[in-house]
Amino acid sequence: MLRSLLIGLVAGQRAMTPLAVVAGAARQNTLPPGPLADLLRLPVVTGGAVALAAAEMAGDKMRTAPDRTVVAGLLARTLTAAFAGASLAPREQRMEGAALAIAAAFGSSFVGLALRKKAMARHGQVPTGFAEDAIVLLAGAAIVGLIGPRPRDGRRPALRG
Repeated sequence: MLRSLLIGLVAGQRAMTPLAVVAGAARQNTLPPGPLADLLRLPVVTGGAVALAAAEMAGDKMRTAPDRTVVAGLLARTLTAAFAGASLAPREQRMEGAALAIAAAFGSSFVGLALRKKAMARHGQVPTGFAEDAIVLLAGAAIVGLIGPRPRDGRRPALRG
């Protein structure tokens, strides 16, 4: 359930990154088995999630980008957090995983925005956006097991669910 909570924190910063990293984990067969992993494993879903995450990161650098706490932004974050959080949770705890991820995404959206505005005042929108992108992408990849230490045999074990 910790992964569900942590992916919610990621969703609070970037709505589409959780879907992209969870889809990547599904392609590597490291998600708990079930229909969510099966859906995310489809090449069109994985490709679409990665494309949407990249577009969101690019759009974040534009001066016209809305705050992440506008209604549409919060809705997107809660939906993707729920899906990613459920995907990372054991089968019998998917609802709880989704709820944890939603709560984390909602709260971290406001905290993240406050921190980003503070950093932007000092370093500007584009540099802080790239720094935030790097942190979010690396954190998301680590949470789902795409990066990090590997067992001696070099293979990542599937998450149990």
